[in-house]
Amino acid sequence: MKVNTKAYGIKNIDERQKITIPAGLFGYEQLKEYVMLDAERQPFYYLQSLDTQALCFIIISPFLFRPDYELNVSDEELAEIGLTDQKNALVFSIVTIPADGPMTANLQGPLIINRDTRCAKQVILGDQRWKTKHDIMAELAAHPQTQPSAGSGVLSKDGI
Repeated sequence: MKVNTKAYGIKNIDERQKITIPAGLFGYEQLKEYVMLDAERQPFYYLQSLDTQALCFIIISPFLFRPDYELNVSDEELAEIGLTDQKNALVFSIVTIPADGPMTANLQGPLIINRDTRCAKQVILGDQRWKTKHDIMAELAAHPQTQPSAGSGVLSKDGI
């Protein structure tokens, strides 16, 4: 399918790159269809809205810079996207790149994707360790040997 992207203009996209977020993202609840694209600079990805070309989020696996990251998500929340096996979960954080400050990632509101159904949900974590603005470069400096695969990680025992 052809998609008009913010980063690359019109691009031919494989259907398997399509992600559906039934409840939308917080603040963008009306937008439910996205595609996930590799960014020019790894380990980042783009989450491009199919409804609005101008809306494109930069995302990253939080486990790349926070090896201790855990998500306490209920089975009921995960069932909303058909997720019953942790091995099928991909977890990403939305990145903010301000003009006058450090690049940050939202660890309080991760995006969980069911890799089988390509259905996703953004959740809000109650764990006080996770904030909406974690300085990615400072976290990388604090954990230099962390290199797990993108999107992998730990959902707590209270979830799946």
